[in-house]
Amino acid sequence: MKKERNRKGAKLKVMCLGGLQEIGKNMTVLEYGNDIVVIDCGLGFPDEDMPGVDLVIPDISYLVKNAEKIRGILITHGHEDHIGAVPYILQQINVPIYGTRLSLGIIEGKLSEHPLPSEPELYTVEAGDVISLGVFRAEFIHVNHSIADACAIALTTPAGVVYHSGDFKLDVSPIDGQIMDLTRIGELGKAGVTLLLCESTNAERAGFTPSERTVGSSLERIFAQYEDRRLIIATFSSNVHRVQQIINASARHGRHVAVLGRSMVNVIGAAAELGYMDLPDGVLIDVSEIKKYKPEQTTLITTGSQGEPMSALYRLAFAEHDRVKLSPRDVVVLSSSAIPGNEKLVGKIINALIRSGVRVVNDSVEDVHVSGHACREEIKLLMALLRPKFFMPIHGEYRHLYANKEIAEFMGIPSENIFVPELGRVLELDKKKAAFVGEVPAGKVLVDGSGVGDIGSVVLRDRRHLAEDGLVVVVATLDTESGQLVSGPDIVSRGFVYVKEAEELMARVKAVAEKSLEKLLKNGFTDWQHIKGVLRDDLAKFIFRETKRKPMILPVIMDV
Repeated sequence: MKKERNRKGAKLKVMCLGGLQEIGKNMTVLEYGNDIVVIDCGLGFPDEDMPGVDLVIPDISYLVKNAEKIRGILITHGHEDHIGAVPYILQQINVPIYGTRLSLGIIEGKLSEHPLPSEPELYTVEAGDVISLGVFRAEFIHVNHSIADACAIALTTPAGVVYHSGDFKLDVSPIDGQIMDLTRIGELGKAGVTLLLCESTNAERAGFTPSERTVGSSLERIFAQYEDRRLIIATFSSNVHRVQQIINASARHGRHVAVLGRSMVNVIGAAAELGYMDLPDGVLIDVSEIKKYKPEQTTLITTGSQGEPMSALYRLAFAEHDRVKLSPRDVVVLSSSAIPGNEKLVGKIINALIRSGVRVVNDSVEDVHVSGHACREEIKLLMALLRPKFFMPIHGEYRHLYANKEIAEFMGIPSENIFVPELGRVLELDKKKAAFVGEVPAGKVLVDGSGVGDIGSVVLRDRRHLAEDGLVVVVATLDTESGQLVSGPDIVSRGFVYVKEAEELMARVKAVAEKSLEKLLKNGFTDWQHIKGVLRDDLAKFIFRETKRKPMILPVIMDV
């Protein structure tokens, strides 16, 4: 009875733990009374000020604290920015995960590489399915995107229907022939939608996003133009339809296809096994077999379209791949656009390829890439069909969110009913009114190797310090009882100056350290922290005065 009273007095809470003021790391949480549903569980990539960090995932401390309330994680589609954090989240909380076959197929491949404390609960759904999760009812609705099996989610709650768009575009001629379910979306609009959560990635772009078939036509022209050369095509491993078009074009032109990059191999394997790809007999070969054929008889499909260091394309560009070497007879096609923040990495690869004499074809030369995200007219169409009472833009940086806000205002949604969110900020609503009412913990958890969350601001600060000014280590042995300097100080430098060319400077650094230690011992100081602190300050002042640099200074003091 108490539980029912809690629900009657409750309101729907909506909060984003990721995907705001950033690209990637998407995670939306909806809570009503004693029930929580999570939509998506993605990762992001590190910024330039995060040296050594591999991945960034959402801070889920709020979910860990309320784990008993979580009824499930709903996955809209299988891109890394929507599923990449699943293995790390399941190490902290074991909750059911619901997604379409391809999404779960990719997740299963990722989970096989991560030890988990308990067996994961994965439940397959199809577009059109409705599942009950406490007070929530979640309906999966088919949408078009740059990966197969993508869905939006209509969540029926005590406060009304919340429509989460996922990532979508309106493709009237999709590769798989399945157009976005506009009929069902229109039915939801007629019945009444309380809140629309709409992706904002392309909200600044006018018009409609071109169809994926546009890329197919461009690929056909490229295969015809370069029929006497080997083609290396880089694209997102998850873009199953793009990869299918590349394989089909290769087969039509009598080419064999080899796949480079572990994620590409894994996704193609999962997609083919689940029936999302059709691999013609004899077309796919192992990369070890490419030497059996003339260059013009092969196509290589590779990862690394975002310039990721150590990706297959990166290693090809810098002649570090152990099986494939590029030559001026090769043509590299970048069938992608740079994710914001990756422009420098992509540019670095293009420059390396061109320097090697390789011909590079990208979307500035041919239509070899189309976005998977809705532009302004498609967002307008979604709003027109759903006619939501309240609107909250999601998935994007500030400029994307505010561009989406302007679209909503243009479509007649009152400004007071539009809520531009921030990470962790809680939107509370019922069928009549909505307002921001506080915050929950939210932010970035950094993944470095097998360590999750053990890289904090202090470690990042030290890494940046080391990268910018280097390290000076002072090693000395003291006898605090007799007040004598037994050995040292020895000075070791890394990333500060080249010692052989700065012997005089290092000798003076040693003299300053020796003088500082002798003074401390003479005055009877035996507290290790005090000795290290004074030594560090004395050396820092001297080094800055002489070089205008601020290396990290690390005293190593031993007692005999």
